[in-house]
Amino acid sequence: MLDISKIKAITLDLDDTLWPIWPTIERAERALATWLGQQAPGAAAVLADRQARQAVRDHVLRSLPDIGHDLSALRRESIRLALQRANEDTGLAEPAFEVFFAERMRVDLFDDARPALVFLAARFPVVALSNGNADVHRVGLSEFFVAGLSAREFGVGKPDPRIFHAAASSAGVAADAVLHVGDDAALDVLGALAAGMQTVWVNRGEQRWTHALQPHETVATLSVLCELLQAVPVRR
Repeated sequence: MLDISKIKAITLDLDDTLWPIWPTIERAERALATWLGQQAPGAAAVLADRQARQAVRDHVLRSLPDIGHDLSALRRESIRLALQRANEDTGLAEPAFEVFFAERMRVDLFDDARPALVFLAARFPVVALSNGNADVHRVGLSEFFVAGLSAREFGVGKPDPRIFHAAASSAGVAADAVLHVGDDAALDVLGALAAGMQTVWVNRGEQRWTHALQPHETVATLSVLCELLQAVPVRR
């Protein structure tokens, strides 16, 4: 059960917590495929098949294991390798990635997301904490966040306690004064528990909890989270 009196800040996951990620990624991949089809059809063919695309990604991870936490670098280098294998201009990797990334930043929020952000930001400093490469400025939500940390920028991702502790510091509070909210049982909930935070698991799909440690609360929507925090006064 949450101890609401201890919560001084919120850290908030992005992908699959504020918006569904896979429709966004699939749309971005279609935009990339269309652009490559016009500019580099050989690379487009390399990346057209799901298994071949995964094989390219796996090769990049083996060759450059230090970028595994950086999804932007991983995507960019995968495009570069596909261009190389197709004997096409590897200089196209950067503009191709920008086509993908621009579409990846065009997200469709869950219906409860924006009202919840308005509610939370009025009561707490809110920090975005993501292993993905979404940018709250580019997705149009920066007004609700005092800071944002990503695995790409920080160098390690969830569930490493260091990124949780850094997020707490960016909000100006100790870890035990933070409530972390996210959808991933292992990365978000277990990671935040190990970092000494309170946790809320956003379980939109009625998944079963399979771990020994428990979240402080489980909610099906962010609207329910706001109801749990209704007693917290608006900041002056």
